[in-house]
Amino acid sequence: MAKTVRILVVVLVALGALAGAAVAWAGRPGGGAKPAEQPVAVDTVAIVRTDMSTDQSLPGRLGYGTARPVKGAKEGIVTWLPAPGTAIARGRQLYRVDDRPVPLFYGRMPLFRTLGEVNTVGRDVQIVAANLQALGYPIGDQPRTGQTVVITKPASRPTTPAAPEAGSEAKTRSGAEAEPEAEAGAGTRTTRVVVGQGEDVLTRTMVKAIRKWQRDTGLPVTGKIEVGDLLVLTGPVRVDALDAQLGDPAQGPLMSVTPTAKVVTVQAEAEQAGGIDKGDKVTVALPEGSPLPGKVTAIGTALRAEDGGENAPPKLTVTVTVDDPRKLARLDSADVEVGFAAETHEGVLVVPVGALVALSEGGYAVQRADAGLVAVDTGMFAKGLVEITGAGLDEGMTVVTTS
Repeated sequence: MAKTVRILVVVLVALGALAGAAVAWAGRPGGGAKPAEQPVAVDTVAIVRTDMSTDQSLPGRLGYGTARPVKGAKEGIVTWLPAPGTAIARGRQLYRVDDRPVPLFYGRMPLFRTLGEVNTVGRDVQIVAANLQALGYPIGDQPRTGQTVVITKPASRPTTPAAPEAGSEAKTRSGAEAEPEAEAGAGTRTTRVVVGQGEDVLTRTMVKAIRKWQRDTGLPVTGKIEVGDLLVLTGPVRVDALDAQLGDPAQGPLMSVTPTAKVVTVQAEAEQAGGIDKGDKVTVALPEGSPLPGKVTAIGTALRAEDGGENAPPKLTVTVTVDDPRKLARLDSADVEVGFAAETHEGVLVVPVGALVALSEGGYAVQRADAGLVAVDTGMFAKGLVEITGAGLDEGMTVVTTS
């Protein structure tokens, strides 16, 4: 009996050794059996409600924007020009003609006539009035829009008036309606003009302000402003390059200027620009440093082909400004990358992409941490997140996701 037990033990030991060898052989490279896969690590996450955006990144150029040419309108010789890079604000001289300054005023249209006759009405008068006030020169009260102003002029020699065309009306200035002229007394005649929207009147008080401004600026004190005495641009400017030199005639191209604020310009193809709107939020990635938030301030309307051959696609110019210009103080120009939100879904439910579970019958679901699967429809995918919709989903619900 003892012998039989010893034989049985030996057999069991042998069988155990053979089994261990078989396992060891299977674990060798190229063995028939593969080791079991490691379980996927999981975690839980709360469903959140937020805004989602898909981004597109386009190259841009930091600078001062597109330069525009400046031409002189006053006869004479150029006797002084500013250096490139100079910033010039309202009231400061932009250049000098015959050693007299040509100051900068802000406005949307150039001065096209001599302003000196009291009660002259027009938008050009409004430009002069606004700039004088901004520079600290009081101009007195102005007639209201719709009020009638009487202009008295010396009477001309009597002539036979030409018959007016049928349906025509008396006009003054650039299309403004006026009453027919009438004799006001010996040697004078009057014209009545209605003050229109955006117009001002050259009052006697404003003429006094012009004379004081001329005296302070170093101009001849005449009380009149003639074409070319000053230059009207839309705002402060920075001299980009000079096109003239001292001694050149003042009537002609003198320089090119840009705005003083630094901007980023992006050349975008029409398809790319289609998803960009004025006011869109962007990020500007500089060569070094953290990306800066900004926004789109202008979108060009003219498609232009860049240098690159006949097959180069035409592009629109998109202008971007950063929210904090102080961050750009150390740079005048640089190549940058601008990130645009091409599409935005506001206030949607979002989970990590790893929370999606593919269903055998098709589609997706999410696994609730405390229950079963919930079928979902997917929307936008961006930055590792996915938009989901479905019955039973709510903000704050905990779902399972890969860690």
